[in-house]
Parts: sequence; structure tokens; C-alpha cells
Amino acid sequence: MEALPIPTETYKLGFIGAGKMAESIARGVVRSGILPPNRIATSHSNPIRCQAFESFGVHILPRNDDVVEESDVVISLSNLKSVCHFSFSTLKDVVLQLRPLLSRKKLLVSIAAGVKLKDLQDWAGHSRFIRVMPNTPSAVGVAASVLSLGGAATEQDGDLIAGLFGSVGKIWKADEKLFDAITGLSGSGPAYIYLAIEALADGGVAAGLPRELALGLASQTVLGAASMATSSGKHPGQLKDDVTSPGGTTIAGIHELEKGGFRGILMNAVVAAARRSRELS
Repeated sequence: MEALPIPTETYKLGFIGAGKMAESIARGVVRSGILPPNRIATSHSNPIRCQAFESFGVHILPRNDDVVEESDVVISLSNLKSVCHFSFSTLKDVVLQLRPLLSRKKLLVSIAAGVKLKDLQDWAGHSRFIRVMPNTPSAVGVAASVLSLGGAATEQDGDLIAGLFGSVGKIWKADEKLFDAITGLSGSGPAYIYLAIEALADGGVAAGLPRELALGLASQTVLGAASMATSSGKHPGQLKDDVTSPGGTTIAGIHELEKGGFRGILMNAVVAAARRSRELS
């Protein structure tokens, strides 16, 4: 039996888990005008988290069961601290508890790293699931997210979820077999960049800059370079060459990075994180 289409003009969105990631997505959805806040609901025992959602009009319901019953699309975060730190057993318990309410009429979305569609489908009893790997910059509207469709999820379902997550950044579609690598790159990648920003700022301090100025310059430089990489249409190698004059300061710095194995270290970090994601799943 084919899944019934989600009514795009009237559907309601529910979050199982009311943490920072859920708040970021909900705020993005409301800010972009995709849904009004009165069509979004969640549940949480912490009054502070409830106040955060109520502050922009989201409904707070007594129980997760109520959220599922009221919603056409359910995003399960299972109270995750982040997309890369989760409890497999906790998510399983949540889905099994809600299973009687998780009919094929509802579209289910999971952002738990390492939890495969097959597991979700076994626990829920059907395959109208979409798996999404966002990352923490969703909090400022510049996430890099990837989605994969479960067996009974339709292209229309995928487009709907792409619209929701597109409200907090950019989103791509990919086969689930790539998700461990995606976790290693974009899921864990913000931490690598934070480390790079910190190191650049430390270098600025070592060269004589005040700490606040060094950190501001390092952060803005990374932001600007990323914007150039995404908007210029040029390969990063070409952009690097554009800044690098013969015998100049930039090539001297790049030479030191190459001597230290900078490229290989970043590549190894992605591969190690992807390997860990496979181990967790």
C-alpha cells in the first residue's frame, strides 16, 4: 500500500526531543515562513527548554505520545546532545514506545548518527522514514545537511524534508551507504574548523596580536574563505593560488603547513571519524 501524501498546506510538525538542534530547526522553519509556529509541537520536562520553544510560539504538549498523535511529520532527536553523540538504546526505546502511534500516514525523520534506516524501520514496523545528517551550524542557519529516503518514503516526502532542513542551511540527497563518510566530514567537520580557528588565533598572538583581535581576524578569515569557496565557482586550489605570490608571505606559510602534513592530517581526521561512525552503527 502506497503512503498517503503529506498535506503540504496544512501538515503539522512534531519534535521528539526539544534540545538545541530541534530549536534551531524549528526557528529556521518559522523564520523562513515554511510553517507558522502554531503548527509545530514538542514535549519536554525541563521548563527552560519549554520556555525556549514557547518564546516563538511553538506548542508544548504533555507527552511524546501527544506530539506524535498531533503531527504528520515527526522528527526524532531522542534528546541528543549533538548529532554525533547519541544513545542507540535510548533512540530504540523511544521508537518502540511510540510504535503503536507510528502509522504509515506519518512521515518519520531521524537525525541520530550511526542509526541506520533498517534499524529504524524494524523498530517502527514500517519504512516511511527519512534519515538526515545535519550539523551544528544549523544554530546560525548555515548547516550542511544530507538526507536519505527509507523504502516507503516518497520523493514528495524527500522534497518536504529538504525544505524543512533547507531553512537552516544547505541540504543534499545521498545514498545511506555514504552516511558514515558524511558524518566524518560535515557531521564532525565543524570541530576541525573550530580547532583551526583557535590555532590561527594562537598564531596571531604568537606574532604579537592582542587575543581578541587575533580571534576576530581568524574567525572572519575562515568565514570569508568558505564564502569564496562556495560562491566563486573556483576550485579551492585555484583560490589558494590566487592569494599566493612568488616568494611572498602566503607561500612561506603554506610551505610550513605542507611540511607539517596539514592536508594528510585533515584527511586522516575525516577517515577516522567515518570509521568510528561505522563502529558505532
